[in-house]
Amino acid sequence: MIHNMKLYQSPFDKIANGSKKIELRINDEKRQKISVGDIIEFHNYNDESNAIKVKVKALHKYPDFYQLYKQFDKALMGYNENETANPADMEEYYSKENINKYGALGIEIELICD
Repeated sequence: MIHNMKLYQSPFDKIANGSKKIELRINDEKRQKISVGDIIEFHNYNDESNAIKVKVKALHKYPDFYQLYKQFDKALMGYNENETANPADMEEYYSKENINKYGALGIEIELICD
């Protein structure tokens, strides 16, 4: 199955260059349809014609982003070495209510080179 998602410039670039290996999302109804082996086509928010494809290698489900962040190196989640990996950063994208309702999902991905 193929899924479509949007990304801001920085995470888009990090997935495209292979440095970001885990995409962070809430495990809502849309993401619950994702399975290992599926393809995700990420579109750049700034230029939706610019897209990259990845294959889902694994799905990591946690009750919240605090638990998820404990399990992975920050670089795999897209943080730079000089940045602090803070699970509260995800509240910029998702409300606390939705995080509590759906939980956190780490989508482990591998870039597909066409």
